[in-house]
Amino acid sequence: MASDDRWLQRLRLELAWFTGQPLLRGRGVGAILRFERVRPRRSGAFQPLRASEVTPQFLDRAIRALKRWEYDFLGMDDVCRRAVTLPEKRRFVALTFDGAGKDLINFACPVLARHGVPFTVYVPTAFPDGVGEAWWLALEQMIARESRFSFMMGEREQRFVVTSSADKQALFTFIERWLRTLSPADLTVAINDLCTRHRVDLAAISREASMNWEDLAKLAADPNVTIGSATVNYPVLANMKDPAALREMTMGKAVAEAAFRREIRHLAFPFGDRSSFRRSHVMMAEEAGFASAVSTIPGIVDAEGRTNLRALPRISWDGRVRSLRILRVLVSGVAFAPVRPTGSAQAG
Repeated sequence: MASDDRWLQRLRLELAWFTGQPLLRGRGVGAILRFERVRPRRSGAFQPLRASEVTPQFLDRAIRALKRWEYDFLGMDDVCRRAVTLPEKRRFVALTFDGAGKDLINFACPVLARHGVPFTVYVPTAFPDGVGEAWWLALEQMIARESRFSFMMGEREQRFVVTSSADKQALFTFIERWLRTLSPADLTVAINDLCTRHRVDLAAISREASMNWEDLAKLAADPNVTIGSATVNYPVLANMKDPAALREMTMGKAVAEAAFRREIRHLAFPFGDRSSFRRSHVMMAEEAGFASAVSTIPGIVDAEGRTNLRALPRISWDGRVRSLRILRVLVSGVAFAPVRPTGSAQAG
């Protein structure tokens, strides 16, 4: 069913391009694109995180296309300015990267440097410290290599036999959704139980996937790079009490400011979908001193203050899609409903 829905969505976007809507009826003044991992294409049928990966080749094609379409490439400071002033003649696009993964510096940065475009990196500070838990990567690895799977869900032990790629994908989706409902403390207990049972080194996987502070210092020295915060531990804020959530925001900002010796003005809500943060977190972002906060709620940015700067929408690019026609439809804004007034474009 999910595959059918994805196909229908893609067909709708392709048809929008052929009707000329992106050129004739664009909405808003620009778009913020979100990428997670940039890496060469992998083989294998079981790739549950494939949607969050793009190849360096596609990133290069996308930037070339956006230049042809005469988009201005902006950092987040300029996005904030464009969002509160009168519309300018040219539309803008902002490239943002979540998670500060090692693949960013290995595969994305050479492409971005060749094009000389600005981009923003959102850093969860526990990861360059070597203590972050990339539990989604550990889950992918253990399901990939096991055919018999067991774990504790509450007080009950769950057992599965998964031999096909489809079975493994279904199990990954089931466990991922469950883990996303847990408090940070309960999630740590659950993922460590899984890793112990299935002989996966969560700490090693997390360290290997993440940039360290030396890597990030090289990035931060580039005038085209804006460093933002993605809290400390990248938790689901909606599963935390408000004081703990605010502490995640303020500590992530403080650690990054101490490391980079500059003000950190921009925040990415971890995961960023409607179930992962609440309206109160939008207000916390302002209280913590952030000029902007981005979500993963799809949409485009409007001008004259009509888009809440601390609940900015982003277009999360699906790495299974390589159509530049679809990219043009999405950044034009015609695929999204009109932006609601400031204060209502928030989660919760």
